[in-house]
Amino acid sequence: MSIADIKKNAEAKMAKSIEAFKNELQKIRTGRAHPGILDQVHVEYYGSMVPISQVANVSLLDARTISVQVWEKPMAAKVEKAIRESDLGLNPSAQGELIRVPMPPLSEERRRDLVKVTKGAGEDAKVAVRNLRRDANEHAKKLLKDKAITEDEERRCLDEMQKLTDKTVAEIDKLLQAKETEILAV
Repeated sequence: MSIADIKKNAEAKMAKSIEAFKNELQKIRTGRAHPGILDQVHVEYYGSMVPISQVANVSLLDARTISVQVWEKPMAAKVEKAIRESDLGLNPSAQGELIRVPMPPLSEERRRDLVKVTKGAGEDAKVAVRNLRRDANEHAKKLLKDKAITEDEERRCLDEMQKLTDKTVAEIDKLLQAKETEILAV
């Protein structure tokens, strides 16, 4: 493995960390309805647990209401129960095969809790990026030990990894700040 490979590998993995963080942020609700909120809710379907999107069509009725149209009538009760028992704090109401999921307005306390959850997810993403930096640095030090690179090349590699890490952490902070603003906006 060369220095270029180490850097390319670290860049790819850090980009994946940012994408994972963006997906995590999408799951945090802000008072507006978003079909992705229900992605983490699973329902039993013929003996196996599957995401709601595999047994129903999830869409928006309006800015504050999600509609869940089940494909099989008997699944309506199971889907409604799964949504109600999830940790999302939602209260769905079934109307035949259509389940309406209104998004309750967020209280100030709940907004602060969501900001804490968001910051926790941001910190997890930063830790993942720092771990990737550590792994890349270890690879560079191993190359130096094996005499595949010089000390100057190793130093340059470590500096580039630090710059890449700083850039990625700054991007995570920017996403975090935007989500925080979105949550606290009344």
